Amino acid sequence: MTDFTSLPDLAVRSFGGSVLAASDESFEEKENLINPWRPAFQPETFGAKGQEYDGWETARRRPDDSGELGHDWALLRLGLPGVIRGVVIDTAWFKGNFPPYASVEACSVPGYPSVAELADADWTEIVPKSPIKGDAEHAFEVAVERRFTHVRLNMFPDGGIARLRVHGEVVADPALLTGLTVDLAALENGARVTGCSNMFYSRPDNMLAPGLARNQAEGWETARRREPGNEWAIIKLAAPGVVRLAELDTTNLKFNAPAAFSLSGIDARSSSLDDEDAWFDLLERTRLQPDGRHRFRLSGEREVTHVRVDIYPCGGIARLRLLGDLTPAGEQALTDRWRALA
Repeated sequence: MTDFTSLPDLAVRSFGGSVLAASDESFEEKENLINPWRPAFQPETFGAKGQEYDGWETARRRPDDSGELGHDWALLRLGLPGVIRGVVIDTAWFKGNFPPYASVEACSVPGYPSVAELADADWTEIVPKSPIKGDAEHAFEVAVERRFTHVRLNMFPDGGIARLRVHGEVVADPALLTGLTVDLAALENGARVTGCSNMFYSRPDNMLAPGLARNQAEGWETARRREPGNEWAIIKLAAPGVVRLAELDTTNLKFNAPAAFSLSGIDARSSSLDDEDAWFDLLERTRLQPDGRHRFRLSGEREVTHVRVDIYPCGGIARLRLLGDLTPAGEQALTDRWRALA
């Protein structure tokens, strides 16, 4: 897979994505396209409609009276609107019933448009009609510098697709953040983990995801550290701001939570992230308990662009929330990016 797959899946259901409509779902439901787990398959599991698949599958198309064959499509609303950097079309387990071609379009429509309103939207082709194979992942890079809210998956003419992954960079609406206390570390607000010491079991971006972790796999977990030192992750905040309250959640981590953690900050506009002397304490080393939420009021007033969480010596974090205020510079940065990608 290519580098863009390390970016968040903007369409996955656990991040708020939804499949609004499809031309056909005779065999398998359209909603399966955005399930967060890898596609599964059990042979010889036949239902009333035939072999069951963990994906979206349409009926076999036949030409109409005019001889037109047409094609099938599914319309998705992104849970996290943003700039799409790449798309993965996965035909896992569809070996004799996959479509030979597929394409993807995207559009940006404010608010909460209906399916009928989206039909009249200005759609942009981000993946041209391309050949695909059965039981395989197909990665397509996207080079369109625009913020999108919806995508449309087309398959030609019919068949089954297990998953659609839409990887990209979140671009939050500044109107929903400016002037409010917000989670500066939320993935849905545009924050990202830009570096970490270890992600053996799961990616650190998971701890910035919306909602609560249902199990320990939905957070960030490192391998067991056998050498001196500790594990860490660096979060680029949604925009420059002042962090006023930190929440660290170790829910579901009963025997592999860190013993302690600390938070430090930096303003990367004037200092290098590699300059250890430029980092300053937001919260000194503090003991943690397993399987629970911890909340800490921070007394600092310094503006930060990045926060480093150090865990001692290793372990897992289900969720990390950094509540605070955008500074005027932060509000301007959000607004400028929004306008540039409109």
